[in-house]
Amino acid sequence: MQNKKRKLISLQMIQFELRKTIGNPYVHIFGVGFPILLVNIIAHSIATEITDEAMLSMIITTLFLGIGTIIPLATVLMGYGVSRAQELEKGIPQRMELFGIKTRTALCNRVVAEGIFMIFAFCIYFGVGYLCLDLEVPVVSGVLLYIVCILALSGIVFCLAYAIATIFKKFGVTYCITMLIYFAIMIFSGMMGISYDSMSGGMQAVAKLLPTTYINNDFYTVWVGESYNFVPMVQSYLFFAAVAGIMLFIAIKRTARKLH
Repeated sequence: MQNKKRKLISLQMIQFELRKTIGNPYVHIFGVGFPILLVNIIAHSIATEITDEAMLSMIITTLFLGIGTIIPLATVLMGYGVSRAQELEKGIPQRMELFGIKTRTALCNRVVAEGIFMIFAFCIYFGVGYLCLDLEVPVVSGVLLYIVCILALSGIVFCLAYAIATIFKKFGVTYCITMLIYFAIMIFSGMMGISYDSMSGGMQAVAKLLPTTYINNDFYTVWVGESYNFVPMVQSYLFFAAVAGIMLFIAIKRTARKLH
């Protein structure tokens, strides 16, 4: 069993996949720089309007936790999706197969590489946040649950990105679709200036289906250790996972059909 694990995941392959991740400019611009810039601009704008320190700290912490979801959306959904499409367009997976590197091996090592990059991205994000903003100190359970939510979101969008890239196999189309999904999620989750309460009934119905809506609007309650009903959030995760699963199934079926 240990030999199989070593073959599936290796330091050399992780380094190779990590270099590809780091070499993608989209993940630095949209996954690191943009969320830091956005949260600071909005937070300082809010600070000029609210004088109550406790209320300000609560609002900024809520905002900060919500905008943090941009990191996996940009790094994995956009960054990996675009990278995967480029590789398929150039026939790189087929060349890797000739050297004995199976698709599942590349995928497993890419997952690890994406995870390593996101750890650094979140360290930078939280470091800048606690240096520049008045954020609430969390309870341990709040931090752990936030990590679980981010990991679950990252896993789902990884499957979605892989499916989109595999179905369309073109950089331009994949970039366009993932970019639209990226901004659509931000808009419906209330991260682009339109709060959930200000949305129409139709927009609210869509927003309720997105895990990011609950993280952006409600996670402060969990962060500070207060009681919270997780059922709607879990349901949104299940729906989002089902959509990604259906897309992944279609992608795998189409690939298998072409091989035959």
